[in-house]
Amino acid sequence: MSVDRSDPDVPVIRVGGDLAYTTASPLRTEIDRELLAGPAALVLDFADLQFIDSTGLSIIVHAWREGLRDGVTLRLRAVPRFLETILDMTGVTGLLARSISGDGPVSTEPDGQPTVTA
Repeated sequence: MSVDRSDPDVPVIRVGGDLAYTTASPLRTEIDRELLAGPAALVLDFADLQFIDSTGLSIIVHAWREGLRDGVTLRLRAVPRFLETILDMTGVTGLLARSISGDGPVSTEPDGQPTVTA
């Protein structure tokens, strides 16, 4: 995991390798740290993700929920096909695509991934 803060209003957390029960805690800590700073948006970049389990999935939902509370836009970037499938099958895609008012998707990233006002 690494964080790009070149744009202080939109930090990018790069998630790589396995996001599972034994490795998820540092990501959750970093998400909470970044949200505490009050960015306009937070990007989770999954370009280097190899595997995710239910704990990893819960971290994505946690980021959405905490962002919702703080009015932060959550963006998922470079979502691998296997993660896209898991997000769809579990209903998380629909959850993430809701705006604060629940009216549906806000917009999409250039790669077609949902940009979520959370």
